[in-house]
Amino acid sequence: MSDTTASPTLAAWVGDVEGFTRRQWQREPALFAPDALAPAFDLDELDAAFEGGLLRTPYLEMVRSDKVTIPPEAFTTARAINGVTHHGFADRAKVLALLRQGATLLLRRVDQWHRPTGELVARLSEELDRRVEAFFFVTPAGGQGLAVHRDDADVFVLQADGRKTWYVHDAPTAADWRLGELPDDEHSPLRLHGVLEPGGVLYIPRGFAHRAVGAGGLSAHLSLTVRDLSVQDLRTALERELAEGLALPARPLGEAAIADACAALLDHVRARLDAIGPEELLRAARAAEASGPATTKPETLAAAARTWEPGAPVAGRTGPAFVSRTWRRLRDAARA
Repeated sequence: MSDTTASPTLAAWVGDVEGFTRRQWQREPALFAPDALAPAFDLDELDAAFEGGLLRTPYLEMVRSDKVTIPPEAFTTARAINGVTHHGFADRAKVLALLRQGATLLLRRVDQWHRPTGELVARLSEELDRRVEAFFFVTPAGGQGLAVHRDDADVFVLQADGRKTWYVHDAPTAADWRLGELPDDEHSPLRLHGVLEPGGVLYIPRGFAHRAVGAGGLSAHLSLTVRDLSVQDLRTALERELAEGLALPARPLGEAAIADACAALLDHVRARLDAIGPEELLRAARAAEASGPATTKPETLAAAARTWEPGAPVAGRTGPAFVSRTWRRLRDAARA
């Protein structure tokens, strides 16, 4: 993440990537005003998702910073499909009614069900070598969806519609800091206070406490969370690295066999520890954590249809065995 060529997506948001890396990345929150930024997801795309009819929980929920729980049935509806009732489908009229009452709409993992957002997330993930996820917030003027909280991710906020006032507080003072809402007795100094206009970008470093309040119109923004490693990620990667090349019976029988397995396991781990340095462990953990685009895409149905051979056999439905099974079923049915 050192130049525009290495990260063109980030360069479009922050301009000088090298300067951003040196001054702000994981150090300092910052506001940016790109010349022309059109977020991959906005209120028009949200309307299209409502009209498509497939948007449902758990991809959407409604939240309030005053800790009032909004149950799913308050913003969803049920549908009967093949005689069975299914719940959790988004109801735009109910969502709008709750927005007018001050609630915030939260759409989770937009990258999983909106193709342009998924492509944006894949590009950014590849450029930064990090796992990236996308969330969309819609908040009325004066509304606040989440209380001041800390995220376990660096966050890029892309303002799509309306205006939103942001308050970003300081980094955690303790190494073993806590995720989520700040306790009442924790007071963090304010580091940034500003209004994000449509097309604007806000960067929030990992762990910096923050909150947002709708400032004008129906405010909507896309949050791209850039995940980084935890100690648990390093432990998991270390376990995989230590087990590499180890071949032992899964269930040794008897005390002697178990003792031999213990000795072999310890010898293997000691040898692997001598070969693994911090750089190798970090590289292994990053490789497991990053979710870049797949190198090969699965075949599409449209492509399969274009190359489909007329009369092509269906697996399991041809040959003597299939004919024999079919004949036996017909015979048994006739006898019954």
